[in-house]
Amino acid sequence: MATANLAPVEFRGVDAAPLPAPEIGAPPEAAARDAVRIPHIAIDVFCESPEVMDAVERAAADRMMARAHVALHHGGLAAALALYANAATPNLILIESRSSAAAFLQELDALSQVCDHGTKVMAIGYTNDISLYRELMQRGVSEYLLAPVDPLSLIRAISSIYGEAAAEKLGRTIAFVGAKGGVGSSTLAHNVGWMIARNSGSHVIMADLDLPFGTGSLDFNIDAGMGVADAIEDPGRLDDVLLDRLIVKHDEHLSLLRAPVSLDRCYDLDPAAIAPLIAVAQESAPFLILDMPHLWTSWARNAVVAADDIIITAIPDLANLRNAKAMLVHLRQARPNDPPPKVVLNQVGTPKRPEISPKEFAKALQQEPLACIPFEAHAFGTAANKGQMLPEVAAKSAAVRMIGGLADALAARTDAKAVTKRKFGFRSLVGRLRRDSRG
Repeated sequence: MATANLAPVEFRGVDAAPLPAPEIGAPPEAAARDAVRIPHIAIDVFCESPEVMDAVERAAADRMMARAHVALHHGGLAAALALYANAATPNLILIESRSSAAAFLQELDALSQVCDHGTKVMAIGYTNDISLYRELMQRGVSEYLLAPVDPLSLIRAISSIYGEAAAEKLGRTIAFVGAKGGVGSSTLAHNVGWMIARNSGSHVIMADLDLPFGTGSLDFNIDAGMGVADAIEDPGRLDDVLLDRLIVKHDEHLSLLRAPVSLDRCYDLDPAAIAPLIAVAQESAPFLILDMPHLWTSWARNAVVAADDIIITAIPDLANLRNAKAMLVHLRQARPNDPPPKVVLNQVGTPKRPEISPKEFAKALQQEPLACIPFEAHAFGTAANKGQMLPEVAAKSAAVRMIGGLADALAARTDAKAVTKRKFGFRSLVGRLRRDSRG
């Protein structure tokens, strides 16, 4: 069949749009995690085997696919032809076929006759043959995967097809959440964000999502305001222009989305209320820090699950251990294709307070803490009361060195050797990020 008959299907070869290289400190398999999320597209999937159906279902549930609408169908190409005889085709059609190479090509030729302009086609087959691959590419098929497939391979393939849309990389979202109230999660979030902005020279947006009681305005010595509340009140009108009016600049590289800190209303938000704010902020800055309140509502859970990195702050006692373990179990199940959340032990070595040792804490969690921040009451209290960051009042303290290493690791701005040279009393932060990512 002549190639011209496949004009509606746009061509993009397997090597046409490689994924961006992973950040320093991330393993090669984390490339899909660092690529832009799949754009707002509709995907129809036609499967012939339960194995591929299962892989597609798991890929569709991944946070990287949150903006795509995926519809699964049984029956392969025959089902696709029957459906599109009377329906428009979506942005992307994913076809699994167990047919022979010759029969597969004939089926695709028939599919091309019903494809609308702009529809792309991705194929999953069982024939490992370069001649077949070349024939598929000549016919305008965007990607060919050899079965069996896994969720991350599917995500990478879809991202490569939409490489042009992925060219403008979204900023990384880092969610800080406490295993218990009062453990210093907000203080850690503010200081890490401040250090990333200062050390990397990158723009950081700090979003204070503790709407009634947030401390972001206090810690940065800025008046409270309606930044976050206004942003989520009418998400349909939120764009980068409105966001720029709502944020308050702390300095050249750090901006704050303030919490209203008002009890005049309740903040029972829609489960998806924060998602538009996160999406716009990610397009506006390389780093978005989410200072999460200690609660477990639908919107708070969704915001944490969707983050690129999750930092659980805990102090070394039994309640924090129980809560941190429960959060790790839940988030690992909710994010099966992501590295596990990181745990930071805070207020370690508080005088006269019985503690679980970091070693025993790690053993119970079956995960080593990413950092152990010592208790330095005077330094933290002074910074809080002055509305300053910890490095501004106690630049040489052990806690500042520890938080600085954590900020460097999260920003992936230093190599493992450089971080190891800091005498933190624990193994390389970047190296641990690598190991945890593989886990």
